[in-house]
Amino acid sequence: MLKGKNAIITGARRGIGRAAVRIFAENGANIWACARKKEMDFESDMKQLAEENGVWIQPIYFELTEEEQIKTAIKEIISEKKKIDILANIAGIAYGGLLSMTSMEVIRQVFEVNFFSQILIMQLVSRYMTRQKSGSIINVSSVAGMDSEAGYTAYGSSKAALAFATKTISCELAKVGIRVNAVAPGLLDTDMGACIESGAKARMMEACSMERLGTSEEVARVIAFLASEQASFITGQVIRVDGGM
Repeated sequence: MLKGKNAIITGARRGIGRAAVRIFAENGANIWACARKKEMDFESDMKQLAEENGVWIQPIYFELTEEEQIKTAIKEIISEKKKIDILANIAGIAYGGLLSMTSMEVIRQVFEVNFFSQILIMQLVSRYMTRQKSGSIINVSSVAGMDSEAGYTAYGSSKAALAFATKTISCELAKVGIRVNAVAPGLLDTDMGACIESGAKARMMEACSMERLGTSEEVARVIAFLASEQASFITGQVIRVDGGM
């Protein structure tokens, strides 16, 4: 489905990002696998996935809270002069807390990681894609940015902002052949999902028609579809992957 495509995937170390790396590689994509810091286990994991699937996977490291690190990393990717077909903006942080108990410092940090860094990466990569006149960008929003729930002012607002930006940016880039979409996962069986307060988790499970947690792989498959030519007439969409909430 993605044979010969080159993709940037952020948050590649674990969760949805790690699942996306595997599914993209299985479908023939070459990958710049982005993570926060260098670790031998991650390097070995990426090397093994590359060898198993006959693709190349190059680890890239930067902190989403450090603008200069992001710029340097994307500049490094662009300097290779390879086509960038796909950007999967997956990295993010979870946070739960009532507004009265959440400092402005925390809110700024959540937005820095979940929104501002994503916008910067899209800005840098889309400039390169514009010269190609092609590309697909997929952001990871959340149902928390669409359905209100006490305790999610910081996290939900950051994901709502990303969903809105996805729709707006898609209008700007469609004319140059770049599609921009987002997925909005529901409750998943991931490290991030485990951070959700037990009462909120119970309510989300009750609201889920399929009465189970989703998996990283189920979300990653939708990301891969949106990245592929099978989704060639889809842009500006935020697709819920939530088991029917």
